[in-house]
Amino acid sequence: MTDINFHGVIPPVVIPLTEERTLDLEALERSINRMIDAGVDGLFFLGSSGEVAFLTDAQRYHVLQEAVAMVHGRVPVLAGIIDMETLRVVDQAKRATGYGVDALVATAPFYALGGPKETERHFRAIREHTDLPLFAYDLPVCVHTKLDPTMLVRLGTDGVIQGVKDSSGDDVSFRWLCLENEDAGHPLQIFTGHEVVVDGAYMCGADGSVPGLANIDPHSYVEQWRAYQAGDWDKVREIQDHLARLMFVTRVVKATVGFGAGVGAFKTALWQMGVFNTNQMREPVQKLEGEDVEAIRRVLEREGML
Repeated sequence: MTDINFHGVIPPVVIPLTEERTLDLEALERSINRMIDAGVDGLFFLGSSGEVAFLTDAQRYHVLQEAVAMVHGRVPVLAGIIDMETLRVVDQAKRATGYGVDALVATAPFYALGGPKETERHFRAIREHTDLPLFAYDLPVCVHTKLDPTMLVRLGTDGVIQGVKDSSGDDVSFRWLCLENEDAGHPLQIFTGHEVVVDGAYMCGADGSVPGLANIDPHSYVEQWRAYQAGDWDKVREIQDHLARLMFVTRVVKATVGFGAGVGAFKTALWQMGVFNTNQMREPVQKLEGEDVEAIRRVLEREGML
């Protein structure tokens, strides 16, 4: 298993598309280079921000192949192996490993829902089929299972998982996870996936953040991480206030909800900033237009991103 110390800012990469919904390689490389130049500590592909739920297997592998080549070893690459059930996830793990990624990220199963026993066995079964670092992705809004902090720390202590990306929105559970992790000797690297409360996660002792908003403003998240490392809590909070206001790009959308409003807003912002060539989405989600684009542009202007 790799000895990479995962920490800091690891954006979940938003994937640009052409108007014909094919992978826009030019825009992807521009976005990757922009985030690496800003000082991010890794990149996470095939997560929710990467529209993994909308991709065929062939499209997933195309993204990984191109992403690993573009990153070219400059930062660690984490790959989502998100699928309905354990054996499908194991297959995704084997394929992702073949493309040279540095770590894997898996949710709980999300079709034939089980209980705590089945969820724990799911992660142990993945470990039996890979030597790469494995992160548990806590995403109950999509997979309908909340990962128990005590179970996660037990899996960490046993060497099954090496970290957690917590996108649960449950700040109480997150704090308990951090406390139990410290009591056990810090076997897990713990990351928050919530853009608006990264300062609170750092106060709990998080090892970093995985914010989709870092596709838009990677510099501020990197600066915030460095301020946290330096113990400059006033700076951490000041930057967080800016990022919380910037996150309004997702709140001003009126035409749709869910991925269309969230990832759709990220893509629209990147398009307006000249990083992406379009704000096209995967089927059946439609790109944002008209008043939504104008509202997002106003947020970007207010926060100095244009």
